[in-house]
Amino acid sequence: MNAFIRSMEEKDISAVQHVAKTSWGSTYRGIIPEAIQQKFLSNAYSEGMMQRRMERSLIYVAERNGEVIGFANFSSVKENGEVELSAIYLIPEVQGEGIGTALLEKGLNELENATKLFINVEEKNQLGMRFYKAKGFQTHGAFEEELDDYILKTIRMVKEID
Repeated sequence: MNAFIRSMEEKDISAVQHVAKTSWGSTYRGIIPEAIQQKFLSNAYSEGMMQRRMERSLIYVAERNGEVIGFANFSSVKENGEVELSAIYLIPEVQGEGIGTALLEKGLNELENATKLFINVEEKNQLGMRFYKAKGFQTHGAFEEELDDYILKTIRMVKEID
């Protein structure tokens, strides 16, 4: 892996927005309609939402040659030791190089008193499902959720943290 993992800074917002858009377009093409993707991304990764994420959660970026090529967003640790991994995205060109693993490990190493890490994965996101299973996540349940009148079939996964 040829990338540097560090905490996100305000100057990274537009780069993280780009990674999210590029990754979603690649990952969810043929799974989630493009118009719904665009609406979700414009809300979830707006300037204001990115500011709130930086204030309330942990975000790490992967950087190569001065360019942000991926990021991971972890919630803070709850009283019961549970943490949510709300996003881990890479630009498609670098997937499979160990960068996602490095982002995941960075979060796991920084989260004090964490006992369980949860992630929600769209069931048709086979690349994501394989990644999480390879990292020791287990299926914890399944549910349907609505995203702008589109029904997502979501798999809830959990990783026990030693």
